[in-house]
Amino acid sequence: MIEVEVKAKIKSFKEIEQKLKQIGAVKTKKEFQEDIYFNSPVVDFAKTDEALRIRTTKEDEKINIFITYKGPKIDKKSKTRKEIEMGITNSQQCSDIFEAIGFKKVRTVRKNRQYYAYKNFEISLDDIEGLDPYMEIEIALEDGQDYSDAQNKIFKLFEHIGITDGFERTSYLELLENL
Repeated sequence: MIEVEVKAKIKSFKEIEQKLKQIGAVKTKKEFQEDIYFNSPVVDFAKTDEALRIRTTKEDEKINIFITYKGPKIDKKSKTRKEIEMGITNSQQCSDIFEAIGFKKVRTVRKNRQYYAYKNFEISLDDIEGLDPYMEIEIALEDGQDYSDAQNKIFKLFEHIGITDGFERTSYLELLENL
């Protein structure tokens, strides 16, 4: 899968929630996410622009755990990149395996995320521990699909709700590491 994602720093969740409601976006869920990031013993993911994480999500009493690999960004405007994700049942055992084969824990990123659906966009409002509020808009594509049209649609949606600056290509992990 190719994930076409653009994020921007926002001033107020309340203001954006009102704008999303005005355009007909529907709030689909709210969850807590904890992402444990690892670095490879072979290559430095910070230099290759890759990511490997274990994500644990909690929505009410429902808990899900995933391993996610994100490949290097493939353009200069957004965070478009290949993503591979797999569900698992035990984050600690997975973490132990990663560390046993030489991967190193880098950092844990925690956030509360509200999801919205609008047309074929997934929109999230992110309250990240240690950072200002952010909004992400993404579209998932199949491998090989042209991402430039999806990218343009995302930027037009941002503009439609009044966001024309504050865009950020770096990950939350990178933002926290650079504080």
